[in-house]
Amino acid sequence: MPELDAEDEKLVTLARSARARTQAAEGAALRDTDGRTYSASTVDQPSFKLTALQAAVAAAVSSGAEGIEAAVVVSSEGLLKESSVQAVRDLAEQAPIYLVDPSGKVLN
Repeated sequence: MPELDAEDEKLVTLARSARARTQAAEGAALRDTDGRTYSASTVDQPSFKLTALQAAVAAAVSSGAEGIEAAVVVSSEGLLKESSVQAVRDLAEQAPIYLVDPSGKVLN
């Protein structure tokens, strides 16, 4: 289990807050290469569905982000969805993606 630096711990806090605020299945947060942060929760609408990380990436891209430094997903499922990973990989091949349980414990 990796030790997170202070900036990545902030992402955990943002992701946990996004999940709790909407009582969603997942919460996610990311930091772009300019240091800006974005958070989101699962979107589950009749016309479209997004994982929390896809929603956070969409927010970042729509705000002009050109890269991602790190991302966090908070989920009780215990695994990252491939679609979430791919959303980050579209912008950053090597950015770490941390999976965290709802209590804040880093799982990977």
